[in-house]
Parts: sequence; C-alpha cells; structure tokens
Amino acid sequence: MSEQLNVAMVAGETSGDLLAGLLLGGLKARWPDLHSHGIGGPKMAAHGFEAWWPYEKLAVHGFNMEVLRRFREIWGIRRELGDRLLAQRPDVFVGVDAPDFNLGLESRLKEAGIKTVHFVSPSIWAWRGGRINKIHRSADHILCLFPFEPELYHAKGIAATYVGHPLADAIPMDVPRAAARQRLGLTEAAQVVAVLPGSRRGEIQHIAPAFLQAVALLARQRPELKFVLPVVPGLRQMIEPMVAQWAPDAPLMVLDGQSHDALAACDVTLIASGTATLEAALFKRPMVISYKISGLSWQIMKRMGYLPWVGLPNILLRDFVVPERLQHDATPEQLATDVLAWLDQPARAQAVVQRFTELHHVLRCNTAQAATDAIAQVIEGR
Repeated sequence: MSEQLNVAMVAGETSGDLLAGLLLGGLKARWPDLHSHGIGGPKMAAHGFEAWWPYEKLAVHGFNMEVLRRFREIWGIRRELGDRLLAQRPDVFVGVDAPDFNLGLESRLKEAGIKTVHFVSPSIWAWRGGRINKIHRSADHILCLFPFEPELYHAKGIAATYVGHPLADAIPMDVPRAAARQRLGLTEAAQVVAVLPGSRRGEIQHIAPAFLQAVALLARQRPELKFVLPVVPGLRQMIEPMVAQWAPDAPLMVLDGQSHDALAACDVTLIASGTATLEAALFKRPMVISYKISGLSWQIMKRMGYLPWVGLPNILLRDFVVPERLQHDATPEQLATDVLAWLDQPARAQAVVQRFTELHHVLRCNTAQAATDAIAQVIEGR
C-alpha cells in the first residue's frame, strides 16, 4: 500500500469532529504522509485535515422547518462534494456519523468503485431499523463503537468491526477532578453542577431555557451551589443572552469549550441526550439526561423508537441507571429535583460511579489502532 494515503472524510457536528480527529491521529501514525479532506472541524484540522466546508454547514436539529429550509443547501453540498471526490478518487471515504448525509454520499461513491467506511453505526438497534438495507448499499465496512453491534450487521451480510469508543481511550480511567477544579477556579469543597444543553443551535434553542430555569431554581434552593456551562466555539453569543434572561443571578460560569474540565470537576451534570452523555459516563458522573425538540419531531421520534431508553449510558447498561426527562417531562422543577436527588444521595451516586467504571473498561479498546487496522484491510480488499 502506498505510504501517501488519500482519505476523504465527512463529520457533520461537534461530536463527529471529535471522533474523526481521534481517528485521524491513528491514521497519521500509520501513514505519516496522509492527505485528508472533505467536511470537518477544528479537531480534524489539528491533524492536517483540509476542510472544504465546515461541519456547521450540516448541523440541523430534529425533523422541522430548519431541515426543510436548509435541504437545498445541504443537498447541493453533498452533490458538489460527491462530484469532487469522483474526480479525485480517494483511496477510501470515511463517513463519520451524520448518516442522513453520509449514507447517500457513500452509496454514490461505492457504486463508482471507491471504498467506503462508515464510522459510528447508525442506531439501527434503537430506531429506524429499516435503514440497514441502505447501509448495505452504502458502506463496504462499518466501524462499531459498541460491542453488541457487529453481530447485527453480520446477520445482514454487512462487514463490521467493533473498535471500541475512542472517548474511552481519550478520557482517563481515574478522573482528574482536583486538576480540573483548579483550572476552573473551583474549590475542592464546592458542590458543582455542569450544565450541557447541547452543541448545536437548534438543540440549545429548545433545551437551554429549561436547563437555565432549573439552574435558577437550584441557586435559590442551594445558594452554595456552583454552575459551569461549557459552550462550543461560536455559540457563546447565543448562550449569554439566554443566561441573562433565565438565570441572571445564578453563580454560573460560561466556559469557552472545556467540556471535559466541566465534567471532571462537577458532582452532577444536567445534560442533553447525545454523545456528551457518554462522555459524562466515562467521567463517572451522575447525570440527569434531558431532551426537547419541536412537537412534530417528537411525534415522529416516538413512533420510530424501539427501546425504552434514550440516553447512551442507559442504552449500553440496559437499565434506567440515570433519569431521563424528555419533552413535556423536562420541566425546570423536575430537572432541579433530579439534580438535588443526586447531591443528597451519595450512596446512589457512588453505585453509578462503579457501573460507569465497568462500562469504561468495556469500551476501551485502542480505537484509533483498531479502526486504522480495519480501514487498511478495506483498502487492501481483504
């Protein structure tokens, strides 16, 4: 195989950029002259990735008018990207999550003879199970983050490899709580709540008001509490007016990024459903998972769901280990009550730490190396 590997990639949001950045680290270690390009963000750029479009172009939320308004733009990006890749013919295309965008692109590339890998199995085990037929047409290989997934694909004749979760490699087994608190200027004795209302504008618009109202309630009930709210780059101007409206007097620190410091430092986190909940579990943190979307999106998702759980920690542990407050149940009063329950029940919190530690061991597999090995086999036609 040539030492100068040409890899095209697409990551469609902050979590995908993080996963793709970790994967690029493994690829670069194996192929130092790696050339990578496509759609991505700063974590990918740190490994020399050439972003033809920023990942924010693909970030939409739910099944709503935002999706309809931006459909033409996103469809146009996918068509233009496909044209460029067909002209340049990379050694392999790796679609990182974003299945609604990537699977259609992968199908077009695969049909033209370009090797395609999809990194992060779409949640066929949770909802939209019919999508597996589209996956079969689109991807030569699936890189699975969770150990139960490959068997589902093998049963349908789809090549798949369990590679573990890269976050389990990146996040230390022993949480650096004291160091994180020092970086954030928090004392060891403080009780700290991390507030993570999502990484996309649509998520924040729906979720942040209830989260911030819960913060205001908690601050009134427990004035000694401290709050930290990490914000992804570019969204601080959106968050700060919401803080001023809903929690103006709360001792809340808005952070530029630093979500891992916030999770390492906190005693409990109020968190939007998504990849961040797995990060919180790997930091061994009790949490309250919540999610709110438009009414239409909620009705669609309810009809498509297969499992009783929404949050990744609960799905992986097959149990309601942490509370989930969704849509109409995500009231500020309920969220505040759930947060206080964790703070007031240390034995319950410690039991969750033990379960999350066991999960961390299962998911730690040197993902970058395992994924790189699988991609090499795809390129070599094995």
